[in-house]
Amino acid sequence: MSIYDFQVTAIDGNAQALDTYQGKVLLIVNVASKCGFTPQYAGLEALYRKYKDKGFEVLGFPCDQFGHQEPGNEAEIQSFCSLNYDVSFPLFAKIEVNGNQAHPLYQYLKSAQKGLFGTEAIKWNFTKFLVNQDGAIVQRYAPTDTPERIEKDLVPLLS
Repeated sequence: MSIYDFQVTAIDGNAQALDTYQGKVLLIVNVASKCGFTPQYAGLEALYRKYKDKGFEVLGFPCDQFGHQEPGNEAEIQSFCSLNYDVSFPLFAKIEVNGNQAHPLYQYLKSAQKGLFGTEAIKWNFTKFLVNQDGAIVQRYAPTDTPERIEKDLVPLLS
């Protein structure tokens, strides 16, 4: 099993296979529009713009499992991200990241890269997973880890 074996739904409703990102470095993030960490959209976008031409992608997965902080539908989420943060990186349909309805991608991410003290559960919005060009999950970051902090780990992977 690999990250490239999963299919997701883009924010416009179209199915998308993750193998379209093969050979790229990915930062996969569960995002929310009404969270204390929402301003990280700006840092994620800056990181994306700085490195997208070097084979880097940010993949944003809206999630409403934490404090009802992503209440909107896909069109509202897309509009919010565009108007407030000029987001141009790919966004996907709203998913669950924990529990019985957790998206298979997140089931895989959580089992491949455990959190603090070996826990699998996603603790909050803006948990991030860094994936190398071969599809291996190399690091999991807490919501408090800013995109600027992640840059030091990202740059060596972009070779």
